[in-house]
Amino acid sequence: MKAKVTLDREFQIGKVDERLFGSFVEHLGRCVYGGIYEPGHPKADEKGFRSDVIELVRELGVSIVRYPGGNFVSQYDWEDGIGPKEKRPRRLDLAWKAVEPNTFGIDEFADWCAAAETEPLVTFNLGTRGIQAARDLVEYCNHPSGSYWSDLRKANGHPDPHGVRTWCLGNEMDGPWQVGHKTAHEYGRLANEVAKAVRAYDDSYELVACGSSNGNMPTFPEWDRVVLEQCYDAVDYISLHVYYGNRDNDTPRFLARSLEMERQIQTVIATCDYVQSSKRGKKRIDLSFDEWNVWFHSNLADREIEPWIVGPPQLQDVYTMEDALVVGCMLNTLIRHADRVKIACLAQLVNVIPLIMTEDGGPAWRQTIFYPFLHASMHGRGTAMRTAVECPRYDAKDFEGVPVLDTSAVMGEDGAVTLFAVNRGAETLEVDVAARGLVEKGARIEHTVLAHDDLKGANTKAAPENVVPADAKPVKADGSRVTVKVSGYSWNVIRIIPG
Repeated sequence: MKAKVTLDREFQIGKVDERLFGSFVEHLGRCVYGGIYEPGHPKADEKGFRSDVIELVRELGVSIVRYPGGNFVSQYDWEDGIGPKEKRPRRLDLAWKAVEPNTFGIDEFADWCAAAETEPLVTFNLGTRGIQAARDLVEYCNHPSGSYWSDLRKANGHPDPHGVRTWCLGNEMDGPWQVGHKTAHEYGRLANEVAKAVRAYDDSYELVACGSSNGNMPTFPEWDRVVLEQCYDAVDYISLHVYYGNRDNDTPRFLARSLEMERQIQTVIATCDYVQSSKRGKKRIDLSFDEWNVWFHSNLADREIEPWIVGPPQLQDVYTMEDALVVGCMLNTLIRHADRVKIACLAQLVNVIPLIMTEDGGPAWRQTIFYPFLHASMHGRGTAMRTAVECPRYDAKDFEGVPVLDTSAVMGEDGAVTLFAVNRGAETLEVDVAARGLVEKGARIEHTVLAHDDLKGANTKAAPENVVPADAKPVKADGSRVTVKVSGYSWNVIRIIPG
């Protein structure tokens, strides 16, 4: 089977914001306790952070991390997580039916971000709280000194401000499952007033309003329209969330699910632009896709977990080669919309629908989905390029004309061009890449592939390198053309590097 991809130096989408390669840490399951934070672990540092996890986060190049939720945040009092740890209260987390010991809070998170070399994205509780708690948190995090909350931060051992620049105005407030669920009008009004208070402190902050929890909500995209009509002038982004699963074990349909993500993005862009036009506004609202991933493996096991304990083993999906392909397609979708999607957070980072899995007191290892994210983070920064693709197509349940080859491309600051490609089919594709104005004489071509004989193959503690990427055979350029063989069911990174 053959396919053709055409690239042209002039076919540019826009600059890829580095925050497209973000992740998410929620007080959920073992993400915090036993994940990033485990005092007493052989590899814990003096602050209780697992150094083996930090090394893997640095390897991934995670640019921004959303915290502390998620559903957790909608009933969370951030003040519980500051001060002497022995005096912090234990609370019941109503979102996930667990006990929150509060031994890890905003100060620990800021310290962890510094150690992991990433930026914090902090979410306000707009479920049970509102303006006052938000402005107090901003003052605590960012004011140098001379006020109640800033001086309390200093007294708590953090003389320097945490420097949080980006804030989420609540989480999934359209969801009936959310503590403090609100109508679109109620939420939009509250978000607007919180945003005004935050901007009164510093107008340069970037603020994310809650969009619909997913594209299947009965109020989508009406929720997004109403919310933006209330807070358009005060916010910069609106959020999107989505998770995909393969509960019926239908691989062709599962591999096509990223097409739904494409439509979701297009719909929200249209909604943002409609509100801008209706208000005759000059400001463009961009998108923050601050929760996205595959999530379904743990659903049955989660029903059997004992409630009201610290760090229960919730949402511990073990990912397969098949899942890595879907994640690769979702990364391609984000890159193709880099002109409007400026922030994205793969949910979550450790142990909970994770990139990284750990064992309490034991090792940490990379899941299959670690590798597409790693490659995109390493080589997907620069200018997103349009890809014109000619390839076979297939039909699946709920989808017609699914392209077998899914692609995105990025030109780096050094002139190197990276083509990311997922082969959704079982057969090898011979791909002719016509890179007009991009392949110079003496260019070097690199091809990395992630594939496995078993689509259900996974990485585990016993076999942490069962599914890993490998270098393909060297590829030669012929003028402006490059021909590569893309094996069936594979994630591919094809790099054209100037000589």
